[in-house]
Formats: sequence, structure tokens, C-alpha cells
Amino acid sequence: LNMDEYAYGFVTENSHYGATHNPHDLTRIAGGSSGGSAAAVAAGLVPITLGSDTNGSIRVPAALCGTFGFKPTYGRLSRAGVFLFSASLDHIGPFARSVRDIATIFDILQGVDPTDPVCSNRLPELCVPQLNEGIDGLRIGVADGYFAQGAEPEVLDAVAKVASSLNVTASVTIPEAKRARAAAYIITANEGSNLHLDNLRKRPDDFDPATRDRFLAGALIPGTWYIQAQRFRQWFRDRVREVFQDVDIILAPTTPCVAPLLGQEKMVIAGEEVLVRPNLGLFTQPLSFIGLPVLSVPIHRPGQMPLGVQIIAAPYHEAMILRVAAVLEEQGIVSAPIVS
Repeated sequence: LNMDEYAYGFVTENSHYGATHNPHDLTRIAGGSSGGSAAAVAAGLVPITLGSDTNGSIRVPAALCGTFGFKPTYGRLSRAGVFLFSASLDHIGPFARSVRDIATIFDILQGVDPTDPVCSNRLPELCVPQLNEGIDGLRIGVADGYFAQGAEPEVLDAVAKVASSLNVTASVTIPEAKRARAAAYIITANEGSNLHLDNLRKRPDDFDPATRDRFLAGALIPGTWYIQAQRFRQWFRDRVREVFQDVDIILAPTTPCVAPLLGQEKMVIAGEEVLVRPNLGLFTQPLSFIGLPVLSVPIHRPGQMPLGVQIIAAPYHEAMILRVAAVLEEQGIVSAPIVS
């Protein structure tokens, strides 16, 4: 299935295999980097696919193509056999058209794997048996501040629709999310460039030009920046742990807009012109930065382009996320649209 080269991008347009088209409008992108995986599920070609998520590469295409896309806790699923992009950020997760399918494949994939050095040694926690437990007693809040800005009105309306259906009125602040996104960029670029440095020197013309240029830029990042980004990462992880002392689930947008057009380089979001490629990950990057489990759910929007909302929990609380998603699915608030 097609993807951005080495998972470095949010659009799935590359010079080797061309662009992956959005099944709901063939003039628009599928998102990325795992755009082929999302598009295949959205189009009904296959029921389940896998993708990788470094900065949002499962959740962004899931939202733009109208599927469920699940990024579990960092290290929860083995990455054995995956060609890594950024070792300290890469996750594996599934795409599907229903919550039960997501839970089923997640349960199957769980387990300790000594061939992946970062794979958790926690025993599997089966989620399918917990799907119908409901959400009574769960403390749920809507992310405000950073996550309530820089998005089109229909995106914020989608989050509000989910919150209303769950009777959620509380708001939650994830501190310094903007800095977290910046630090994620530094770590991604540095780790990615170092991983590919030998090939960049020997075979530069074999790279997609957009990938090559970003890897070369990453190779120029001072080591002190990388160290500072990792220090901030630990600080940010601790602050978000504190947030989860007062809340169990956080709701946030997945992308700032619906799928842009193929080849579109800039877009206007909330009245400001921004670049398409980096800004599709505006709301996903701060979360994968510290390995939180997140599910992007497709909002029921008949006749409109798909949008997603993120359901976020503390590490290793995947079952809780899926319980919330199951309630939303039963209410008809979220569903994977059928390609017409």
C-alpha cells in the first residue's frame, strides 16, 4: 500500500508511486503517511490494514478518509519488521471501519516481543470483552487552548458534537503543546536523518526530493537542540501525567480541516495561510511525542468530507478509549462513511 517515503509526510504524495487519492473525492489527498492503508479501508478494498504513526501518520489519514485509526501506547505493539523512521517516536496501529474491528486486531497484535527492544513487557489486556462496559464514572474533558485554535469551524463543531453526545462540559488544558510539537519536529528530523545518513551520502538521487531535503536539514540540527528537545519531552510527559490525575479521557480534533486538494501546497486555516504538509499534524504531534494512546474516530457527516476526533487516554488505557468509541458508535455519532 502506498505511503509517504519512509513515513515522512502527511499527504501520501511521493515521486516513486504517485499520490494516493481520497476515496470520497478523487481530487483530494488521503493524508499520510499511511495514506494507502486508510484509503484501502475507506474504499472497502480490505477490512483492516496496519500503519505507522510517528507524528500522526495513522490518525491524519484515518480522519481525512473517514476510518477509525488507532495509535496505541508507545511500545504496546511490536514494530518488528518495520523499517523505522524515528526510533523513539514510531508506533504501529490498525485502521478499520468499526470499533469492534479495531479492538479485535489490537487484541490479536498485543504481546511481548523480544525482537523489538522497545516493545512493552506488559501482559495483553483484551479490549473486546470490555467494549460494552459503557462510560459511567469516566471523567472526560475537551482539550482547550492549543487544541481549540487554528482549526476550521466545522472541525471544532465536530469536537463539540462528540462532547455533547457524551454530556461532557469540562475542559482540559494540555500545557505547552505548541512547544511539544516543535520538539517533536527536532527529534523526528534528527533521528530520521541519522538513520538514513549513509544512503543520503551514497544514493541521494534515489530519495524522493521532498524527503531528501528534510533529511538533509535534519542532519544539520545541532546535537544540543536534540538533547534539549529530549529534556523538554520528559518535562512535558510529567505535566501531562498530572493532567490525567484529574481526567480519564481527553477529546481533541484530529486535523485542522478536511482533506486538501492533491498537489495543494498552502491552505487557509482560521483565516491564516499555512503550508499543507506540516500543518495537517498540528493536533496529532504533541500526543505521539509522549506516546499516548489515541484513537481517531470518523464523525457521522453524510454528504460531507470526512473529519475525525481524537479520543486520548493515559498510557496503557486503550480499553478505556475503545469503550468511549463504542458508545459514540452506538449513538450514531461516529461511523465510517460508505464511498458513493
